[in-house]
Amino acid sequence: MGFDEMDVDTIWKNGEFLDWEDATTHVLTHALHYGTGVFEGVRCYDTEEGPAIFRWEEHLDRLFDSAKLYDLDIDYSREELTEATLELLDRQDLESAYIRPIAYYGYDSLGVSPADCPTDLVLAAWPWGAYLGEEALEEGVDVMVSSWRKHASSQVPTNVKTTGLYVNSMLAGEEARRNGYVEAVVLNKEGNVAEGPGENIFMINDGEIYTTGPAQSILEGITRDTVITLAEERGYEVNDEAVISRGQLYTADELFFTGSAAEVTPIRSVDDTEIGTGTRGPVTEELQDAFFELIERRTDAHDDWFTYL
Repeated sequence: MGFDEMDVDTIWKNGEFLDWEDATTHVLTHALHYGTGVFEGVRCYDTEEGPAIFRWEEHLDRLFDSAKLYDLDIDYSREELTEATLELLDRQDLESAYIRPIAYYGYDSLGVSPADCPTDLVLAAWPWGAYLGEEALEEGVDVMVSSWRKHASSQVPTNVKTTGLYVNSMLAGEEARRNGYVEAVVLNKEGNVAEGPGENIFMINDGEIYTTGPAQSILEGITRDTVITLAEERGYEVNDEAVISRGQLYTADELFFTGSAAEVTPIRSVDDTEIGTGTRGPVTEELQDAFFELIERRTDAHDDWFTYL
């Protein structure tokens, strides 16, 4: 669904609420040419206790950390951004939404150095269902191992969420879709598993859970952290610094993706090799149920993870 089909009409930019069509930027904006922006993807859920943003504080932490590494000056406090986001949701009557904060070098000069380019800051929100499709949450997705490798942290930082680096994700994901798959798995420069283009990856073998860590060139996802916490609370052993070879994907009992957009999505095949029984596995289902029970507020656990409207 395109934005024109959505009931959204307002964007916050640099301290002002603008009509959707007026939230524009110059074609010579530094970030457009050099990918010098940082961003977040956050979910607001319509819970049993009312609309609530999930793990907003952690997303703000990463946004400010990412901006620091890129020398982007965010001239708004966390409190101001929170207030603006809540008002943005309220103005558009959004009870369930995807929220996109983005900070980037704006229009001034076009040398590689951003020099005196200002920092533009934008908040947008719109309705967005299951990222990989509603049926994917239950039936799982078919993926392929991409021919594109994940960049190494010695080349560009992998621990921050930056706009330019998502070219790598786009190439991997589109390669998969051109070949008839829903999503990709990306290997790192050593040939071991890193993550998906916009997701972290988990593997289950013999009841034990494995997920790749920062040394494998991943972005440490906030949903990844959520699922690790939920799994450990249920008594699972979680190896969160795992080295996973490509071959191990094919012989895994279960695989699944996590991400703010993807939430918890099972993987049913890799390169046309069926994973487990080719359906959502029991551990994946348990953790998926725990995740949705949490975000729908059918449990009192982790109330500090929610920012209510």
